Amino acid sequence: MADLKETVKVSLSDGSKIDFTIFAESNKKHSLQLIDESEAADFGEAPLQLLEGFGYEYVVSGEYKLKEIPKVVNSSRVNESTGRITPNIYVGTLMLDVLDKTTSELKGTFPLEVRSVKTTYRQDYRFMLEDITERCTDLLMQHSSPVTQNYTINFNNNPQTLYQRFAFVNSVIGSSDFKEAVHRIVSFPVTLWAEKEEVRDIRRARRMGNAIIKQFASGPDRIKVPEQHRLQNRFASIPAQLTVKSKHETVDTPENRFIKHALTTFSQFCADIRSHLKPGDRAFREAVLLEEVLENLLSHSFFKDISPPSSLALNSPVLQRKEGYREVLRVWLMFDLAAKLVWSGGEDVYSAGKRDVAVLYEYWLFFTLLDLFKELFHINSAAIGALIEPTSDGLGLKLKSGKYIPLEGVYETGSRKLNIRFSFNRTFTGEHKYPSGGSWTKDMRPDYTLSIWPIGITASEAEEQELIVHIHFDAKYKISDLNEILGEEDEDLEEEKREQKKGNYKRADLFKMHAYRDAIRRTGGAYILYPGSQSYNRTGFHELIPGLGAFPIKPSRTDNGIPELKEFIHEIINHFLDRSSQRERASYHIYDIHRNQNDDILHEPLPEFYGQDRALPPDETNVLIGYYKDATHLEWIKKEGLYNARMDSNRGSLQLGPAEAGARYLLLHTKGQLVSGEIWRIKGKGPRVFSKQKMTARNYINQTQDFYLVYEVEKVGSAEFVNAEWDIRKLEEHKSGRGSALPFAVSLTELMQAKV
Repeated sequence: MADLKETVKVSLSDGSKIDFTIFAESNKKHSLQLIDESEAADFGEAPLQLLEGFGYEYVVSGEYKLKEIPKVVNSSRVNESTGRITPNIYVGTLMLDVLDKTTSELKGTFPLEVRSVKTTYRQDYRFMLEDITERCTDLLMQHSSPVTQNYTINFNNNPQTLYQRFAFVNSVIGSSDFKEAVHRIVSFPVTLWAEKEEVRDIRRARRMGNAIIKQFASGPDRIKVPEQHRLQNRFASIPAQLTVKSKHETVDTPENRFIKHALTTFSQFCADIRSHLKPGDRAFREAVLLEEVLENLLSHSFFKDISPPSSLALNSPVLQRKEGYREVLRVWLMFDLAAKLVWSGGEDVYSAGKRDVAVLYEYWLFFTLLDLFKELFHINSAAIGALIEPTSDGLGLKLKSGKYIPLEGVYETGSRKLNIRFSFNRTFTGEHKYPSGGSWTKDMRPDYTLSIWPIGITASEAEEQELIVHIHFDAKYKISDLNEILGEEDEDLEEEKREQKKGNYKRADLFKMHAYRDAIRRTGGAYILYPGSQSYNRTGFHELIPGLGAFPIKPSRTDNGIPELKEFIHEIINHFLDRSSQRERASYHIYDIHRNQNDDILHEPLPEFYGQDRALPPDETNVLIGYYKDATHLEWIKKEGLYNARMDSNRGSLQLGPAEAGARYLLLHTKGQLVSGEIWRIKGKGPRVFSKQKMTARNYINQTQDFYLVYEVEKVGSAEFVNAEWDIRKLEEHKSGRGSALPFAVSLTELMQAKV
């Protein structure tokens, strides 16, 4: 055990304190640390921090113990005041209950923070949650006017739903971009010149307008004009003071009133959320933190001279265009919608105080991939809008781990039209017989699937005809380096086996991609998406797919890795536009081979061909069953190495089809011969046409036709065919009587099944 340990004081309900000491079982740097209180407060975290995926031992002083949490907190059976904490993949605030060892009465509660192994998880978490909120509110704004939305939040919901809503709002108004926007407004505010009335001593009057002259005649509190004064002949008395108007620059503008109103509304929202949560909850701490930030902004002297708004000038060009103002306006428009948005999938991300950044990455990638596919394909906008739906307690985001969401579209060029389906969490059900889709073993559920098939048929029809291709992607946030997926280049496989026996599967993610590729029918590729820096792409043969690989996609507005993935999808589409690709040919042959179940079994010995001479399989190797007239004709065949067939339209002529033209063997028989061993190999690429003159030059007699189809042949010398004979009557195309002389073709498999 490493010597890393920390001890903290835990307050009990009676005001007393006990010691909680924790020991890190690993000496990994920062696997256990006690951070500063101010830093913890800034991020709404607990000061005592562990690292996910590591083990820890603890000791509670006095006659106390910790309440067990299955698979996370387990007390010792020897001494209940000690035990182990194993966070595994849990990330977030872990609330530990201190119990009386004897009575199990609750005596106190204190938090531990479980951090992600990713050093950037704090920034990634906030960015992804903010980005998801932005995408959701953009969807909402497409279908309703944000100006007509009312700020009404139902605080009678359960605390978990409130926190989901607060998390969305916090991601918007708690971002650094929002704070910077407010600071820009404070530093460079919009001002206007306003008239201000003030009472001045008449001796300070400078400019005399009509309003001032009227006050000379009728103003109150008058004084007598001295006899020697030049005004004596006009006024007997004048007012001692005058009310004058002056212009001054002010920040009390409609736009600045809106900014103050927005910040005040946000602050009140945090206060309302806080009042409905327990002080020990993460949501409570985060609400307090955000409320303090907003109050600090409002305490600036800039807002002291700004009045409450009488109306909201949302159409003001300043609000819509000026830097700082437009960002706050955008947040304001998003705020009410975000406050109403309920996301059931959020339970996977931050329920019970956790911050599952890995699951959040999966959700964020959905929107990132959706944006990419919307750019490349014509995705049905109605289906995208349906991601948000009204619920009994607000507006619900349908995105949730394990819930299947399909979005369909079209890719169209001059050469081909393709159906596109982008699926989230599609389950490919197992144990279906060919040609059905899905997995041929057990259920498989990739995170995302891009399915492509031709226009004109349904997806299920495309499955049965081998015309659909699936490309799978899996989100892996916790991977930061390719070696975590592939293992080291020189890694010893025996060492890997030893690690597997210990439960350490270093290349489990790679194996999972192979599982998708091999188990899910019509899969063209399977790829990992992870927040790293290196890509990996391997092809099974000569073309882009089938393939396996990984693409780095990082939570960022700039260097997120999407351009490389976009280029890859472009290559996939271009591959589908190539109608002469190897994949197209393989697809057809798989369909052709398996569309009819073949129960034929062939155990007969056959010639083996290798390398450049490798032959087609027996089912695709054709044999021409030919007729020779007599011994003289057979002798001519042997001498010339030629076999001729009539090519007119009369009975007995060869009906030249693909099987006859591509035949590789020739079995000869003659009149009355039903069993023959006269097997020949056909040379060249098929029959040629010989004229009567050319046949004469080759010593052919008894010519009755002007032209003949002629095959170049040689006697088969393979040991597998030596002394072999075949019963022609067993061949399906054979005809008895006069029809026995008609030439026809069969497969080598059928021929070998007629062997005697």
